[in-house]
Amino acid sequence: MRFLSAITSILSVVSAASLSRRAPTPGTLSQVTSFGTAPTKAGFYIYVPKKLAASPGIIVAIHYCTGSASAYYNGSPYKTLSEQYGFIVIYPNSPHSGSCWDVSSKATLTHEGGGDSQTIAQMVRWTTTEYKADTSKIFVTGTSSGAMMTNVMAGTYPDLFKAGIAYSGVPAGCFMSTSNGVAAWNGTCADGRAIGTPASWAQVVFDMYKGYNGTRPKMQIYHGSADATLRPQNYQETMKQWAGVFGYSYDKPESTKSNDPQSGYTRTIYGPMAQGIYANGVGHSVSIRGSDDMKYFGFA
Repeated sequence: MRFLSAITSILSVVSAASLSRRAPTPGTLSQVTSFGTAPTKAGFYIYVPKKLAASPGIIVAIHYCTGSASAYYNGSPYKTLSEQYGFIVIYPNSPHSGSCWDVSSKATLTHEGGGDSQTIAQMVRWTTTEYKADTSKIFVTGTSSGAMMTNVMAGTYPDLFKAGIAYSGVPAGCFMSTSNGVAAWNGTCADGRAIGTPASWAQVVFDMYKGYNGTRPKMQIYHGSADATLRPQNYQETMKQWAGVFGYSYDKPESTKSNDPQSGYTRTIYGPMAQGIYANGVGHSVSIRGSDDMKYFGFA
């Protein structure tokens, strides 16, 4: 009997392990529990469309504070768009209290530093290998805390992403904690009192992946003029950062167009790799513009 019990126990463990590694079900939000070395407990949820492209692209869609992978899956347009264009969507799930992302610790603000950013990068690498994804079509986007992490991912893993779209966030590294706190709040940054030059903000990005000299993702930044959570000055500071990274003149953008992409919005293009969209009268946060995202990412 003991022998049979032992065999039954072993089979149960093997079965559970097999289930944890089974392929995601197309057309449903599925959890991946085994995806290589993950330094944090961020959850990995994935949507593989029923109409998967032969060599699919990937969008990493990162939720806001108090949110979840499931909430962003249901509240954003990407699952519907993935069926139209055949790309895969990764929905990371924050492991922290309040469901904010760690955009403050040295670990997450460093390439391969052992923070949430590295865990998300592992999700991308697993998906790329598993589905033979097109590495020229890997993108990152997010809202609020997810927008902060979008900027962090673009800074820490520029080799993975081709473009990023941040909806109502702050510059990469702006929430940096002097005490190295994980998922720490930074009132100075949130209130728009963290003011820097394009060069100083750019250096924050460069320090995230020291020695990297390759191509960086192009960036599009949305922010509302009535944002009382992450004050509107964060839009200006984020645009300084990416203008500085790409060597554009923050004070002399290439173009500024009112009522673009809609009435009350102003699009400012600093160069081919950086543009901002300022939404007059909009609070926290700017609504996702799925169709426009598809154009910016090159799917449409």
